[in-house]
Amino acid sequence: MNFWRNVFFSALTLISAATAYAEPSAPFEGLPVDGEINLFSVQGSNTIGAELAPNLVKAWLQEKGAENIAVQNTDVENEVQVSGFYAPTRTRLTVNIAAHGSGTGFKGLASGRADIAAASRPVKDKEFNLLQPLANMRSPGSEHIIGIDGLAIIVHPDNPVSDLSVEEIAEIFSGGYSDWSEVGGKPGPIHVYARDDKSGTWDSFSGMVLGERTLIADAERFESNAELSDRVSADSAGIGFVGLSSVRSARLLSVSDGSAKSLLPNKLTVATEDYALSRRLFMYTDDEPANAYVKEFIDFSLQDAGQQIVADTGFISQELKAVMPEFYDELPEDFRQLTSDAKRLTINFRFQEGSAKLDNKALKDLERLADFLHANGSAEVVLIGFGDKKKTEKRSQLLSKLRAMAVRRELVRYGIYPKNSVGYGENLPVASVNGMEGRNKNRRVEVWVRNVGA
Repeated sequence: MNFWRNVFFSALTLISAATAYAEPSAPFEGLPVDGEINLFSVQGSNTIGAELAPNLVKAWLQEKGAENIAVQNTDVENEVQVSGFYAPTRTRLTVNIAAHGSGTGFKGLASGRADIAAASRPVKDKEFNLLQPLANMRSPGSEHIIGIDGLAIIVHPDNPVSDLSVEEIAEIFSGGYSDWSEVGGKPGPIHVYARDDKSGTWDSFSGMVLGERTLIADAERFESNAELSDRVSADSAGIGFVGLSSVRSARLLSVSDGSAKSLLPNKLTVATEDYALSRRLFMYTDDEPANAYVKEFIDFSLQDAGQQIVADTGFISQELKAVMPEFYDELPEDFRQLTSDAKRLTINFRFQEGSAKLDNKALKDLERLADFLHANGSAEVVLIGFGDKKKTEKRSQLLSKLRAMAVRRELVRYGIYPKNSVGYGENLPVASVNGMEGRNKNRRVEVWVRNVGA
């Protein structure tokens, strides 16, 4: 019970760490007249840097009153400059974006060449240690989740295979399976396409799928998601992985992890991170940036306007929606009754590893949920906690209920009183029960609501 004994002590920390949404950005001040200024630099993930970061920068510049905003290619591949003109001072504004992989963002932040590190995976221990002199990169002030992406497994549109397990995908990409007939397809060789080893997409795939395995030697590698997707859609024997926004003309596969149900990536399954290959998109900064524009831009990206840009770019925003989920035969009858006539919100609360504290995304999601429920005053809320396998089913159910109660306590502080807070134990896992990562993912709190619109 040590895990949950700290819940009461963490409550104050949660509330103080959660900050209100910022006001719209104020007009520029103190700019050089008839001059030029580089506002800040973003380096890192190609998944973020290819389109999302430029789109966010354009929208932010526009909100602050800039005109004639354009994205211009540079002489270096996967590097662009977003520029605009601020008429009151006749100043040319620029933001430089270099998208060479998540690892390059952390190196840029450490060296001072970047103000923001864009990453399609969490900061690694070695990167965390490298940046310790600057800030704690795992603190709410430095780690910003700007959206959710689904790591899409894609094949040619005519491929008859519709779903694969994470284990089958790992076997294909490591060379264990080399013929489509081994996974239920038509006989014929499998052609493997993969991102290059500098990309966060590759890091995510390697960590979530391959583990200790090694990518097959003859896999064709790509720096660009779009280029990889186009190659797969032109090869009837091809299979690859890309960010969800880069599926293009290829076809998505449904994916399962362990005994969990096979799911296609979509708004609900990715936003809740139930989909086996969902991942968070991050921007990392100094917790107290000396450059005020950096904080302004991050705040904008997390607000409704920024999250709309996230959605428009093809990723999954963190704006809450009430969705009618798929009800399938395996659902227990008591769960069906508990959620009868209810919709599920596109949110799951998860906790820091080995801690009673909600993680950084959950801290911000508390605000989002409170705003959503205050706007839907008649909403009836049901919190359902889930956990992983313990020595006894009773203990698993108890811990899962305590998770739901922990979220309830925080909502009460916002003046919201959920009707039910229940625990469902180890039932309905969304990830493999083997390994810490899967167990952490299964430890979650779902939010169901009645009497709200979509």
